[in-house]
Amino acid sequence: MDLEKQPQKPAAPAEPALRASDADRDRIADILRDALAEGRIDTEEHAERVDAVYRAKTLGELEPLVRDLPAARPGPSAPHVPPYAYDAGDPAAPADKLIAVFSSTSRRGRRRLGPRTHAFSLFGSVEIDLTEAVFTQRLTIIDAVSVFGSVEVRVPENITLRGGGTGVFGSFEVDTLEAADPEAPVVVINGYAVFGSVEARPKRGSFIADLHHKLRKHLGG
Repeated sequence: MDLEKQPQKPAAPAEPALRASDADRDRIADILRDALAEGRIDTEEHAERVDAVYRAKTLGELEPLVRDLPAARPGPSAPHVPPYAYDAGDPAAPADKLIAVFSSTSRRGRRRLGPRTHAFSLFGSVEIDLTEAVFTQRLTIIDAVSVFGSVEVRVPENITLRGGGTGVFGSFEVDTLEAADPEAPVVVINGYAVFGSVEARPKRGSFIADLHHKLRKHLGG
């Protein structure tokens, strides 16, 4: 005798994926910025992941982007208290641009520094002096390209300076510097020089005052 077939219950509908908010995307972008500053990912991977962050529609799309990084905690966003005087900034803000074609241009003095700067020199010179700049975010990236010209970057002694580039019949030199304070600003120099030069180094005797005083207090100076 055949057993009577039991009617199958319809499968429960899958719950819709939770949509990501702007705050969720900013939180993930902050984790990626810290990972780049700490050397956990390189600039190319950082750019790819940040692009994916701001194209993501759901939290499920955001989580894999930071799953292999510290401080990755999926779920509702928590208030972020930036160190020192850093603010949240806008990772999608347009980059500052410095262009010198058969000319020279410079950027110096006390000013708020954006998260990214593009410097291009063609038979000219670009000078970027950050010794009096106001760092509004921990990570600053400078993309420097020199063709039959020069790009020079000067930074305070008590920040972290990193970078890497290529010289083709030219020179690309970054004097790597690691700050004693783990929360100090990080400046990363990328790019290339063709029959030209890109140089980044600390300016001796120049310090970010608030970091200098806080570090001296911490060391008991």
